[in-house]
Amino acid sequence: MDDHARGEVAARLLAAYADGPIAPLTATYADLTLDDAYAIQQHQIATLLAQGRTIKGHKVGLTSVAMQKLLGVSEPDYGHLFDDFFYLEHLPIPASRFLQGRVEPEVAFVLKKALAGPGVTVPDAISAVDYVLPALEIVDSRIADWKIGLYDTIADNASSAAVVLGSTPTPLGEVDLRRVGAVMHRNGHVAGTGAGGAALGSPINSLVWLANTVGARGVVLEAGHVILPGAVCAMVPIAAGDSVTATFAGLGSVTARFV
Repeated sequence: MDDHARGEVAARLLAAYADGPIAPLTATYADLTLDDAYAIQQHQIATLLAQGRTIKGHKVGLTSVAMQKLLGVSEPDYGHLFDDFFYLEHLPIPASRFLQGRVEPEVAFVLKKALAGPGVTVPDAISAVDYVLPALEIVDSRIADWKIGLYDTIADNASSAAVVLGSTPTPLGEVDLRRVGAVMHRNGHVAGTGAGGAALGSPINSLVWLANTVGARGVVLEAGHVILPGAVCAMVPIAAGDSVTATFAGLGSVTARFV
């Protein structure tokens, strides 16, 4: 796929929130490659930056076995978090912003210094983290009916749409992220359970993977940025009227309310 074709696909994805979801890219473009998918994502990022939006972090997706099985993929991906993705907990979030919104609980990292890969190690990643927060990521797909493969979701900015952060920071050294248990409730009913180890064995491993993967593409994880390392359990659909709370052992809770 040449760069012109990549730009055309990026334009279709950017228009999807007005025009509706599109057919799976992997069904439409049989020769689509990993590099094509990330280039399509980057075309959109460049357009959104030119419109005045600001990158405030990155997310890693498809890190858990449950998510990989659910979506039929076998490796993680990454996307960008923009300034207008962030909502305050408990305050209303318009469900109409999303085409096919779903929510999943994560442990968010906030960085105190930059991470530039490749070559980032676990100690490098640990030393770069300022603190962690409970988080709910709202994911969305511009691909019809969530019929996505790995290249579809990469091109779609890793299905990233919004994030709600809790307000109680916890130093990294005070918690074993592999064993942090989480329970997600939707409208008072248990919607999912899991532990931090669902994200590549540990959220720290996910952070290392991200720093090295984006670093190979010339991207640095900046100080102050939020990193979402992957869900601890499978995502669930959301709609207007829903209230979703994720409670993490030792980290507190975070609530998203959709209207």
